[in-house]
Amino acid sequence: MKFKIDENIPVDVAELLIEVGHDAHTVYDEDLGGASDEVIARKVKREKRILVTSDLDFSDIRTYPPAFYYGIIVLRLSRQDKNTILSAVQTFLPVLEQEPIEAKLWIVEDKKIRIRE
Repeated sequence: MKFKIDENIPVDVAELLIEVGHDAHTVYDEDLGGASDEVIARKVKREKRILVTSDLDFSDIRTYPPAFYYGIIVLRLSRQDKNTILSAVQTFLPVLEQEPIEAKLWIVEDKKIRIRE
């Protein structure tokens, strides 16, 4: 799978995804640090990448309808430290193998994953 890691997620997440066999780029890899949500959204759409972010704006299905994207994962965690985020990613990776993400919004919380179409 192809992922784009937003600037509010540690770059270690991209490294983790690459280690387990995925294609992962960070917004920094493409000089998109500080880019607007609209720019990021267009980029992931064009590249058919799954966006991993903690930016809650991407959970607004009126602004970013899941049907228009390859997949959006919003991390909505009680803590935003690197270890908590890496743990959340390790939790959702096995779910990706069983649950299609294309055209869906996943909201990953501390103890559950909500999936919206």
